[in-house]
Formats: sequence, structure tokens, C-alpha cells
Amino acid sequence: MQSIPVDGTRLGTMTCIVAPEARLANRETGEVKKNKDGLTVYTVGVAVRQEGRRASVIEISVHGEPVGVVEGVRVTVTGLVAFSWAMGDRHGLSFRADAITPAPAAPAPAATSATGRKGGDA
Repeated sequence: MQSIPVDGTRLGTMTCIVAPEARLANRETGEVKKNKDGLTVYTVGVAVRQEGRRASVIEISVHGEPVGVVEGVRVTVTGLVAFSWAMGDRHGLSFRADAITPAPAAPAPAATSATGRKGGDA
């Protein structure tokens, strides 16, 4: 597999659309996948929206449970890497990140008075 670093700052707005779920190593036994350090591997569905209405959905694997990441929350993805894969006739990209965290809240717009001026007294 070839790893491809991804510049997350160029992806636009990222929103969690599928809450973190533990990835299964074996569907029959329900065994949860762990990394080499023993941390559970989670998968998070993220909608990536660039300029305009164009959007894509990607699933990102991350080691350890992403705290505070729930459906509908804007997220910040750190250390995003894409991996190309092929199995028989099938091929594609998978994604892994060092961390997925809730994005800082945007500052509230400044209040405008009834006169249309910013601030309080007219």
C-alpha cells in the first residue's frame, strides 16, 4: 500500500456524519480491531465540503476513541493519510488520521444596534 499525506487545510469544511464506531477485526466473533499499541481502531464517517455545494463522504480510521465527536459536529482532522489499495478487481483509497477532534466554535458575529451601528450607545 502506498501512503499519501493529505493537506487537510485544503479540504474545506469537515463534519462528522457517522459517529465513531469500533472497527471489527472479525465480524463472526465480534472481535474489535486493535493497533500495535493495543488501542481500539475507530472509524468515523466525515463529510468533506469544498467550495459551493460539492461534497464527498469519506471514512477515516483513527486509533483511540475520538472524544466529543458526534454526528453533526464540525471536526478537525490531524495527520490525515490516504492509502491506495487493490484486491482482485476492486481498488480504492482508505483514510487514516492521527486524531479527529471537534472543531473550535466559530466566533459569534458582533451585535448590531437598532441604528445599524456596531456597539451599544448611539
